[in-house]
Amino acid sequence: MKARPAWDEGTKKRLIEAAGEVFAQYGFRAATIREICKRAGASVSAVNYHFGDKEGLYAAVFDYSHRWAMEKYPHDWGLESGATPEERLRAFIRSFLLRGLGGGFPAWHGKLIAQETANPSGVLSKVAETAIQPMDEYLEGIVRELLQEENPSQEVNDRSVELCRMSIVGQCIFQLHARQFMQVADPRNLERSQIAALADQIFRFSLGGIRAIAAQLV
Repeated sequence: MKARPAWDEGTKKRLIEAAGEVFAQYGFRAATIREICKRAGASVSAVNYHFGDKEGLYAAVFDYSHRWAMEKYPHDWGLESGATPEERLRAFIRSFLLRGLGGGFPAWHGKLIAQETANPSGVLSKVAETAIQPMDEYLEGIVRELLQEENPSQEVNDRSVELCRMSIVGQCIFQLHARQFMQVADPRNLERSQIAALADQIFRFSLGGIRAIAAQLV
C-alpha cells in the first residue's frame, strides 16, 4: 500500500487505529513503529510529524480510546444531580466495566487496557491528568460521602478513602485483565445484562467493605 503524505489528517487517524491494534496485541514495549506504519499505510515520518515518537503515539492512542469510551459510557451514567452516593457508585462501576467489556468500541480497546494494566509502561502518567484524574476525583467524592454517611460523627481520613477507591477500581480492572488473559468463560462476548450483573456484584461487595471500614472509624 502506498504511504500517504505525513500531513494528511486521515493518516493521523489511521495511525492511531493501527497503533491501537498493534499495542493491544504486543504491548507497548514489543510493538514496533514499522508494523504500525505497515498496517496504517503510512511512513515513519508521519509518526514523527503527528506524534513525535512512539511514546507520543501511545499516549495519543490512549487519549483517543479514553475519550471515545467516556463519551459512550460517562462515569456518572447521566444520573440526576440528586442521586444518592449508592446510586452513583453503582453507576460508576457499571460504566467502568462497560468501557472495558461493552460493545461499540474498536476491537482492541479492552485488550489495550489489559496490556497496560499487566505491564505498565509509565507513559500513561502523561495523560493521567486529563484522562484519569477527573474520574478518580469523582469516585473519591462518592467514597468519602459513603464513609461519612455510615459514620457521621467521625471524621473521614484520606487514607481510608484512598484504600476504598483503589479497591473498587482494582476489582474492575481485574475483570478486564482476567477476561483477556485468563481462562474464563466467554472472555469477550458478555451481554450487556451480564456486565450489569457483574457490576452489581462488585457494587455490593464494595459497599459492604466501605460500611465495614466506616464502622471502624471510631
